[in-house]
This record gives sequence, C-alpha cells and structure tokens, in this order.
Amino acid sequence: MKKNKIILSVSIVILLCLTIISLKQFSHKSIANKSKSELNSQVISDSISKIASEYPGEIGVAVIINNQDTVTVNNKSIYPMMSVFKVHQALALCNDFDKKGISLDTLVKINREKLDPKTWSPMMKDYSTSVLSLTVRDLLRYTLIQSENMLNTAQTDSFIAKLIPRSSFQIAYTEEEMSADHDKAYSNYTSPLGAAMLMNRLFTESLISNEKQDFIKNALKECKTGIDRIVAPLLDKEGVVIAHKTGSGYVNENGILAAQNDVAYICLPNKVCYTLAVFVKDFKGNESQASQFVAHISAVVYSLLMQTSVNS
Repeated sequence: MKKNKIILSVSIVILLCLTIISLKQFSHKSIANKSKSELNSQVISDSISKIASEYPGEIGVAVIINNQDTVTVNNKSIYPMMSVFKVHQALALCNDFDKKGISLDTLVKINREKLDPKTWSPMMKDYSTSVLSLTVRDLLRYTLIQSENMLNTAQTDSFIAKLIPRSSFQIAYTEEEMSADHDKAYSNYTSPLGAAMLMNRLFTESLISNEKQDFIKNALKECKTGIDRIVAPLLDKEGVVIAHKTGSGYVNENGILAAQNDVAYICLPNKVCYTLAVFVKDFKGNESQASQFVAHISAVVYSLLMQTSVNS
C-alpha cells in the first residue's frame, strides 16, 4: 500500500510538472499569438503618451493601422477642428451634388459679396470679378488644397453624423463666425478618433460617387498647408504616399494657441497603411513649436510601423 502511495505521489508530481510546462507553453503561445500588431499598438500608445506628457497643452492622438488596430491617447471630444472640417465639408458637399446630379465639371457661380473678405480666401485673390464662376472641381480644390470655406454647417454636420459617431464631433459654426468670435472655434470640435475614422473611411470605403471621392482623395494628397506637421518627417522617405488636411487656430491675448492639427492617411512601401490624427489644444507656445510636437509623434509612429513590418 505504501508503495502504491509513493507511485501515486510521483505520478501527481509528474502530472503537475507537465501541467506547468503546458501552461508555460500556452502562455508563450498566447503572447506570440497576441499578434505583433497588438503588441506594437501598445508600444505606439506608450510612446505617444510619453510625448503627450511632456506637451505644454493638451494633445490628442488616434492611429488606425491597416483598417484594423486602433491606438488612442487623450481621445476626448474637445479639440477644435479648425480647417480639418473641410474634409467633412467636402464629403457633405459632394454627397449633395450627387443627389442633385451635379458633376465635377458643372459650372457654379458665387457672389463675391457672400464671401467674407476677412477670412483666408485664395479663391477671392484668384477671381477679381463680382461673380466668381468656376467648376465644382475647382471649388473642391480650393476647399481642400487651399482651405477655402464652403457649404452650410447644418448640412455638413447632419451628413457626417451618418459616417462617424455623433458623440465624436460637432460642426456648428462657419469660418466667418469663428473669425468674428474666436471662442466659437471650440464648438466645432472632434475627438482624434472621430477625425481619424472619417479619414480612414474616406480611403478604405465607398462613401459617395467614385469620381468625387477619388477627387477628394487626390486633392488631399496635394494639400499644401502644414507640411511642418505629420508630413515633415516623411518628406524624404521613399515610397511613402501621404494625404492630409490641417487645421490651425488662433492665438489669444495670453499667447495661447487654440489649435494646431493634422489628420493624414499614409501608405508605406511595406504595404502598411495607417491613419494618423494629431490634435493640439491650448498650446503654450507658437505654431512652429506645436508643429514640432506633431512631427515628433508622426516620426515615432512611422518608425515603429516600419520596424514591425520588417521584423514580422
């Protein structure tokens, strides 16, 4: 009987050892199967959080990788969009034109008196007549590349609410109204993820007619504003394709910069595509300094995604 007990005890020990080994193997497999993209998302999150912690103001970031993995830091719906909302506006405008059967080559006429001369308007500089006559294509080009302002806010807000969560954004005022009262800029707000989701859907799904959506995407690839932000560390990188839209805020009497934003869709030569939204709020410094923080985040995300692809 004693011998049987010893044999039984040895069997239990062996069984326990095998169980421990099995659990260890399962644990290692679990970590390995916790895809590299998941592990990399955590590294990206930690890296961005560190930069944000050193930031003299509020900074929110969202990254969507290959239309699957999502990283957010300080993802609150409190960031003034500024001209980033031109992407929202262009989509809403094209949706309206689609419903009315208006093509990109349709000629539209705009009374100069309806445009606010106090706001940034390259279009008004290019057209000196009292009635501006241009195609829908050119109108959109001004909106997206030169940050011109078009379409009423209610239409834009209503359409975009069909594409991204209602709680993630609000468009309440025009640039003219925000120019007259800078505090109103805070009522045209977004969360970083809300803006990233819209940009990501624009480049990965069908939202409006193909012709108009392709035009918007190509126009964003030609965006000439804010190349010192997300674009800055990628300019010299071969094979990188970037489409983006910036938004810049006002500086108040205390020297606080309301916003310095950028949202981009980026494709790398290693087939990784990602959307990056960086929103700056109430920055205690100048535009150039704020842009450096945005560029720093962009450089870190790019570097980590390139490493992951190479090592995977």
